[in-house]
Amino acid sequence: MAFKQFTNLDFNDLRAQIKDYLRSNSNFTDFDFEGSNFSILIDTLAYNSYITAYNTNMAVNESFIDSATLRENVVSLARNIGFVPRSKKSAVATVSFTVNVSGISARSVKLNAGLVALGSVENGNYIFSVPEDITVTPNSNGIATFSNISIYEGNFLEKKWTVNDSLPNQKYIIPNANVDSSTIRVTVGNENFESYSNIFDVNASSRLFLTQEIEDEKYQILFGDNILGKKPPAGEEITATYIVNNGSAGNGAANFTFAGRLTYLFGGVETDITQGISLITTTQASENGDEIESIDSIKYLAPRVYASQYRAVTSHDYIGLIPFLYPNIDSVSAYGGEELDPPQFGKVYVTVKPKNGEVLSDVAKDSIKNDLKKYTVAGIKQEFIDLKYLYVEYDSTVSYDSGFISNSLDLNSRIIASIQKYAKSADINSFGGRLKYSKLLSQIDNVDTGITSNITKLIMRRNMVPAYNQLATYELCYANQFHADLEGFNIRSSAFKIDGVDGDVFMTDLPNSDMKTGVIKFFTYDNSTINYINNNAGTVNYTKGEIILFPLTITSTTLTERIEVEVTPESNDIVAKESLYIVLDTTGNSKLTLLEDVIVSGSNKSGTNYTPPSSFISSKKYTR
Repeated sequence: MAFKQFTNLDFNDLRAQIKDYLRSNSNFTDFDFEGSNFSILIDTLAYNSYITAYNTNMAVNESFIDSATLRENVVSLARNIGFVPRSKKSAVATVSFTVNVSGISARSVKLNAGLVALGSVENGNYIFSVPEDITVTPNSNGIATFSNISIYEGNFLEKKWTVNDSLPNQKYIIPNANVDSSTIRVTVGNENFESYSNIFDVNASSRLFLTQEIEDEKYQILFGDNILGKKPPAGEEITATYIVNNGSAGNGAANFTFAGRLTYLFGGVETDITQGISLITTTQASENGDEIESIDSIKYLAPRVYASQYRAVTSHDYIGLIPFLYPNIDSVSAYGGEELDPPQFGKVYVTVKPKNGEVLSDVAKDSIKNDLKKYTVAGIKQEFIDLKYLYVEYDSTVSYDSGFISNSLDLNSRIIASIQKYAKSADINSFGGRLKYSKLLSQIDNVDTGITSNITKLIMRRNMVPAYNQLATYELCYANQFHADLEGFNIRSSAFKIDGVDGDVFMTDLPNSDMKTGVIKFFTYDNSTINYINNNAGTVNYTKGEIILFPLTITSTTLTERIEVEVTPESNDIVAKESLYIVLDTTGNSKLTLLEDVIVSGSNKSGTNYTPPSSFISSKKYTR
């Protein structure tokens, strides 16, 4: 009998297979394996097979980017398809200052590479440096102005090597982790080498270097071979300077104290300047500091950037390329103008969710557009659309067994923490994300075995930003079908004031007979009495999930800079489409109620004192 191939990693199954194999031999047909010392040998064989199979499985897993778990393996596999993972990024601030050198007649003033200033943030002080020398010429009044220079959070360090051809595999490894690879500067002898960007126009004399991440999040510097790129000659000294940083911790520094070194040439000798230095003026507080690219991000982006072949043709190419070009991005959505109604040919619409803040700045948008020019097709225009948030609020009543759960406050905290964890998951926290109602319910039920049930209702909300004291139309797109109740009040808003009407105004809806469209109505609400002031203030499309308000002049709002408009969704599975981004609101707008399950706990077996909560949102609610 041939020995069976192992298809199971269970120890007992392996043991049984070995026994079956031995029993097939006539010498062991009636052997008592359990009652003899032979069982110890069988256990040893089974254990050895189990360990060998496990190690083989893990080793094979590490050979594929989808299943690899060790960072160095994921990085190596990504390198095979030309993807360079993002390094830890220094927070960058833009500052200006002047130096009065009228008394020393300096022809130029140099800010030396290295430490420039100390910046303060909430959690402490950080060092800010520049990766290379900056030289300016004083004006006729002897004032040297360093205007809008970029300073990088972190320590400026230097490493030197001597080229030794007797070492067949000499490596130039930067010994520090947490390096911002964009700040690496390399000189070989007296020649400056530039960081490699693309293979075009590269020849044997091109002074280029490459960086690649190796083990322990350190970086190795690579040079050419005198065919593609110049090879450093034997005996030359290689000098690499770089900045070791603290990532996102350095963001937010706005107050800086000068601590750098300024020099000028006096009689051919570099002389320090210690006087006449002004206070530092901050143009832009430090931002865009980020941690090293995560394993999950590498697994996601590497095959997509490879598929795009570093060109932006399809919408999926943009989704892969933009995070590669601009790392301070949480998620990207892109779609062609031909998908719109009416179509907008020749355009690609891009929406970006930054890691810091709610929308991209105009400067960041322009920077991305300029970087994309090298990859895009001529004649295709990129349009950046500001992110639109679709808030989802919950009203959850959780029943629990008091025999298992004695501390309801602790249970409340744990449920909220579980919902917050789901709110940050990849299901929701991305463009095209979807709030899966069944998963939300399970997140609540799985917090504790003492939870017997939960009834959770959802509403969708958009914040409408008014143009105060201006006649304007408004459009709110939810891109999810609304529930249409014949009596109306499927749409509810916070209070606002409009020109020509006294008191607070609210909006609601009334469906047409087809139950697919309806009208928007304005009303005031005094002493529980509804007074309609405009029965045709706009339209609503329940199927598309769209509200349009006809021209009106809004003079003020109860809430700061916004009107909150909530609707009841037709489906509790809510999808983020186009430029929408779902936010599961875990703040005070959502509601969590704990209810003792008196039937399960035994305090009221008959259930006469137990009324389960309603599963429907009451249409008796008129305002938000």
